[in-house]
Amino acid sequence: METKGAPTEDLSSGGFLSKFLSDLVDSPVNLALLGVCGYLLYRVLKGRRPDDAPYVPDESLPPLPKRDMTVEEIRPYDGKQPDGRILMAVNGKVFDVTRGKKFYGPDGPYGIFAGRDASRGLATFALSEEVLKDGYDDLSDLSPMEMDSVREWETQFMMKYDCIGKLIKPEPEEKPEDGEKEKVSSVTEKAVGDEVHSETTPEETSEGDVKKPSSE
Repeated sequence: METKGAPTEDLSSGGFLSKFLSDLVDSPVNLALLGVCGYLLYRVLKGRRPDDAPYVPDESLPPLPKRDMTVEEIRPYDGKQPDGRILMAVNGKVFDVTRGKKFYGPDGPYGIFAGRDASRGLATFALSEEVLKDGYDDLSDLSPMEMDSVREWETQFMMKYDCIGKLIKPEPEEKPEDGEKEKVSSVTEKAVGDEVHSETTPEETSEGDVKKPSSE
């Protein structure tokens, strides 16, 4: 009498794949789990962007013309305007960091530096409004180690972002020179003297007599 052996399981690649797809289609739970895993994998792969990626200008904004700017002139570029452009200054250079808005935008971890000279904050690793100066900062009181840190940040920004120009001091208000002040003062005094003289000098009559100035 022939004994039937136990059924053998088809372990070939085709049989395994068919069984896997069959189990997957028959179970809505497995389909849902597969969708969640695929979505998470997509987000992970999309979020992987190397920090040393080459600079790619934001094509949605026209590039700014190259020019030197003061601290007051870069203040409006804080990412809160309709165009969302962000400028920052590092070690005397002005950079367009709009591409890095996830870091330097209003909601970014370094948003406090947007539209400001960030040199002192980067050198001291301080994310505080009190550290930054409203006017021009010559950084003369920073230590050698802090200046090395600023230069390292400058090098990174030069590789990643577009340099607009230099950060410059505002031009001092023009004041008249001492010679011009004396000239204006002498002209004023002469005009006042002529007016007083015309009021007090006696007038001569047609007969040659001197007529006293009338008093009112």
